[in-house]
Amino acid sequence: MLPHAVENLRAFLSSSVARKWTSQGSLCSCEILPARPRELPAGVAEGSILVEHQPIRFPNYPYEWSPEMLRAAGELTLRLALESLRAGFLLKDATPYNIMFEGLRPVFLDVLSFAPRDPLDPIWPPYAQFVRTFVYPLVAGVSCGAQIGELLLSHRDGLTPDRVAHMLGARRFLPRFLASVALPALLSNRDREASRPRSTHRTAARDAHESEYVLASRFRKAQRLLPQLPAARSTYLDRDCIYSASEFAAKKSAVAETLERFRPQFVLDIGCNDGQFSLLAAGFGAAVVAIDRDASAAGALWNSAQGHAILPLVIDIARPPGACGWANAEFPSFLDRARGRFDCVLMLALLHHLSVDERVPLPWIFDLAAQLTRRLLIAEYVDPADPQFQTLARGRDALHRDLTVRAFEDAARERFLIVESRRITPTRAIYVLEHENR
Repeated sequence: MLPHAVENLRAFLSSSVARKWTSQGSLCSCEILPARPRELPAGVAEGSILVEHQPIRFPNYPYEWSPEMLRAAGELTLRLALESLRAGFLLKDATPYNIMFEGLRPVFLDVLSFAPRDPLDPIWPPYAQFVRTFVYPLVAGVSCGAQIGELLLSHRDGLTPDRVAHMLGARRFLPRFLASVALPALLSNRDREASRPRSTHRTAARDAHESEYVLASRFRKAQRLLPQLPAARSTYLDRDCIYSASEFAAKKSAVAETLERFRPQFVLDIGCNDGQFSLLAAGFGAAVVAIDRDASAAGALWNSAQGHAILPLVIDIARPPGACGWANAEFPSFLDRARGRFDCVLMLALLHHLSVDERVPLPWIFDLAAQLTRRLLIAEYVDPADPQFQTLARGRDALHRDLTVRAFEDAARERFLIVESRRITPTRAIYVLEHENR
């Protein structure tokens, strides 16, 4: 870290605005460590400092967020940019990779992104980056049906205006896209054809008041560019739930009694659907990571779980995000982050999907569950005679005729002790399993 960067960081962390954000939970809590020179990593310049921040309980990345979470992270970025402006600082970059979620709350992590600003400079350099990484992925998701997570995973620096224009087609000329997509695409194509870069000439403002006014207007414009999202809604209870009211109540009761008895502190709900069981676990005092491959389900839970310690993520457990970034070491895989982190894992109405849709053998499923939980697994057995199982099998019943209660229990006992089981429908049962190495 260069000397001027050390000075900037000390000034920022000691500022009233940084202290306010930290107390609010909007900015990670940081501490400058009193390191001796020999404690600094090799190759670090003399005069550098060590900074430690409070870790996020479960690290998460933009390609795992629902659209609602990406929008919330964009709103946080603009709020901090505006408030730092008034405190004499400039936010130097604007990417969702500066942020992680602590439960439902976005937290800004990169304290090095703030520096003292020139009071006469009316330019916000990362405006285009904000549009590429927040606005365009949301536009592509809302208006083009693109998977936002896939876009942010493969395009870390966001989408170009011509790429989004191509995705929108003729709709790029609609009033709501004209200024944000059509005109920038036209200008970027013109400059590329002319083989010249866009001008970076800066004109200083006449005074500090004008500079602040121009920048604040820029932030408000960026806020307006963020698309309004339709209300996310899980269709699980309407479309996929096969329980009667009494059967679903029996299922919730079985899970609730187990949660109340064991009081797990950190729960992973795999295939959370509408999040009812994530909310149930949170109600018993657990922090919950709730994952589902359906972005609408994760978004609906993010909207409904306000006030609870729940982190909804868009994760397909059959194809979880792998390690990526430079040398595959920058962003650890989901499974590397999750292994051994939880004292309870929920696999409700899930195992038959993995067995039928993904052709994953039961022993493999229990092996993965044993890697994720330190203590409990609450799993649901679904018999091949179950109506939903038969719908999934699509006439391939013979392939799954060996998936009996005995086979289920034998596979479970390879990794777990069966604490109890409770029948909730003629073809479904809830099992409470405890890790054999407990």
